Amino acid sequence: MPPKTDPEVGCVIPEHGEWPVDPQEDVEIREERLWIDGCFDFFHHGHAGVMLQSRRLGNELVVGLHGDEEIATNKGPTVMNLAERVAAVNACRFSSKCVPHAPYVTSLPWISHYGCQYVTHGDDITSDASGNDCYRFVKKAGRMKIVPRTPGISTTDLVGRMLLCTKDHFIKSLTDSVEGKEGNGGEEERTARGKEMEKRIHEYAAAPNGKDPYVAIYTFKSKHRSPERRRSSVRRNSTSGSHDTGKGTFTPLVSGLAPRPGQRVVYVDGGFDLFSSGHIAFLQLVTALEQDLGRERGWYTDEARSKRLEEDGGEDYPPAYIVAGIHDDEVINYYKGINYPIMNIFERGLCAVQCRYIHAVVFGAPYTPTKTFLASLPATASNNSLPDAVYHGPTSFMPATTATDPYADAKTSGIFQQTPDHDFQDVNAAQIVQRILDRRVDYEERQRKKGAKGVGEGALRREEMEQEAEEERERRRGEVERQFGA
Repeated sequence: MPPKTDPEVGCVIPEHGEWPVDPQEDVEIREERLWIDGCFDFFHHGHAGVMLQSRRLGNELVVGLHGDEEIATNKGPTVMNLAERVAAVNACRFSSKCVPHAPYVTSLPWISHYGCQYVTHGDDITSDASGNDCYRFVKKAGRMKIVPRTPGISTTDLVGRMLLCTKDHFIKSLTDSVEGKEGNGGEEERTARGKEMEKRIHEYAAAPNGKDPYVAIYTFKSKHRSPERRRSSVRRNSTSGSHDTGKGTFTPLVSGLAPRPGQRVVYVDGGFDLFSSGHIAFLQLVTALEQDLGRERGWYTDEARSKRLEEDGGEDYPPAYIVAGIHDDEVINYYKGINYPIMNIFERGLCAVQCRYIHAVVFGAPYTPTKTFLASLPATASNNSLPDAVYHGPTSFMPATTATDPYADAKTSGIFQQTPDHDFQDVNAAQIVQRILDRRVDYEERQRKKGAKGVGEGALRREEMEQEAEEERERRRGEVERQFGA
């Protein structure tokens, strides 16, 4: 017997037991349950933004994710494969469920099966390989809701930065940008852009419902000039200047939830550039390790859960409060070179803020989390104590080019934990850029279709610059080893 098909779209309607994810039985259709679908290729804050706007329209958001082959047929090659894109969608705090292999042209039987009355999409047009609106059948049925598209970011923009090696997306000071003191344009334009940035930071910090307070956000300004800034200046060979001890000022941007009774405070840091499955799997590991510790100390017993529900107004919470430190653009560029980071600190920060595994974010966190810095974190400062743990993965994306181990203080204090390898261990910004370079012709064609100019010559130069940057990193490692020993 041939499979059932949607007579309008032509896609297969799975039988019981063949739907990509449960439930296998049809779900009652509700107005507060919404569907959104897309490619969501190397997940960025624009994707999180459309999910946030969609989640605010209801209580649940089901996210349909197109398969790699359908995207290649209708749009072009993906940068991230389906498993990597599923990980990104599942990590978004505003997503309730991810449905992989969703049809590229939205199918009413599919959204009805998962109990969704309406489909949401940004206010741009998505077409299939024939040039037809992918949402034409949903619109015809009166089951479409349009939400604002996040301006200033897209997959096309990011691929363009990689191929053209541009740096004009860098931000020197997030605080100055938010206050309208940094950036292109006149004072009025900068002020308006800064207010929009601040608004977006507040919005992305919301709870899963897209409305209530959740993530606490701070900026950090070091009292002393960081080693990276000193080394990258004209006086990079000078030994003058104050030693960076980690002293500085934390300024609150968003008042989210503070650590709650019994939670362990955990610190992680990094660039989180092109926020991807590698970062997400690391954060999942940290969460899982803390859950295991929670089980050992009785966190999940009925008695402990009942006590938390009684004391916290009927809402439970996890055993760990995870604080993510985000490095400045200049710090990452010093260690990685070329035009890294591909995303600036505002964009990278929003990606971290929207992640369900993170509870607080520090913009401008130092590359070296000293004991002084860790003890002054807002999550620990009230107790004048260090975090319960500092986690880091076995990554070489930003290799140390100094003799000092950046996690020396955490190790000496007995709070450092290295996470084990995971399935996406090698997925980072450099590896994603290499994927683009390996299929340069395909992505150049994709960029041309989107109206991007001059990508061919830039891509060739990118390959040369990647090699030059690697040679420079090796030179620095050699200097350190010669001076201090391997």
